[in-house]
Amino acid sequence: MKTENKINVARRKTKSKTIQGYTQFSTRYDSDTSAIWCWMQPEPRPCLNATLIDELVQLQKQLTHTYKNQHPDTIWPFRHLILASKIPDIYNLGGDLGLFKYLIENKEEEKLRDYAYKCINLLHRNIDNLDLPITMVSLVQGQALGGGFETALSCDVIIAERSSQMGFPEILFNLFPGMGAYNLLARRIGSSLAERIILSGRTYSATELHEMGVIDVLAEDGEGVQAVESYLKSHNQSHNTIRSIKKIRQIVHPVTRQNLFDIVDIWVEAAMDLSDKDLAKMERLLHLQKNQKNSKIIQQQQTEKVARRGDWRKLTDVSFPLKTHLGENVLQNRRKNDCRRHATSEA
Repeated sequence: MKTENKINVARRKTKSKTIQGYTQFSTRYDSDTSAIWCWMQPEPRPCLNATLIDELVQLQKQLTHTYKNQHPDTIWPFRHLILASKIPDIYNLGGDLGLFKYLIENKEEEKLRDYAYKCINLLHRNIDNLDLPITMVSLVQGQALGGGFETALSCDVIIAERSSQMGFPEILFNLFPGMGAYNLLARRIGSSLAERIILSGRTYSATELHEMGVIDVLAEDGEGVQAVESYLKSHNQSHNTIRSIKKIRQIVHPVTRQNLFDIVDIWVEAAMDLSDKDLAKMERLLHLQKNQKNSKIIQQQQTEKVARRGDWRKLTDVSFPLKTHLGENVLQNRRKNDCRRHATSEA
């Protein structure tokens, strides 16, 4: 059989081949675009639980081993790995807040560090393209928060549907995203804007992030998969050049594993210092992680036009009670207390 025929037979056999043995995601190989799709579906919550992390690392190792140990007569075109989600309207809601809260309350610092290091190992292999001549692509259809947003940022290309929402809510419980957010955002849009996004605690629309340069391709709702396929087909011809540019990016703006570990150590130290009030706020977001149907409340709470701290005295036409960006009810304008002011002036 001629080599060309062998390739065609291999492509027909692997068109929809699924790698077996995983519980938190499913995979499919598409020979038309030389791509492997990884459809995440973590249980019981759509977050980066320990099992999902371990299985994704195992997939990375399996793909690297298979690619580097192919039989000389076997041709397996593999140029792209796409991370997507099977959960409607949710890409990933971030770190395992239930585990975080438990480990912090029980002072189990090393176990928290172990979880964080596993995340770093996973994301850095994405950043390093699994040490293979491939392109990592993230397809965001829905919400990508915290560690979920960091997972998307660890890929070379982010393609998002227009109604998608992304952000880092960690500041709402007095923490920061410690698994690469600063490094990866700064490499795309600069340190100043990266800090603004992280410190805002906001959930940004895909349109906003596309205008900033965070998202590479903006797709219409329901057309994300087609947008990915179109991108892959249009860039296959220039695959070698794109791969070279990515190597240059790593030289100019390196994201090293050691730097990520150093940042994680700061994150662990900060996490262990969270107060009971901070953990109570973390608990609220945990409830939203558990209830997927109400996950959009996160976005609603953060995008409502609510005065920030320090701006209450400027309000003239607001009616109370007022809901803050944390979902708390403010019964009255605490900055405007006529009795207290009157007593102060008399004194």
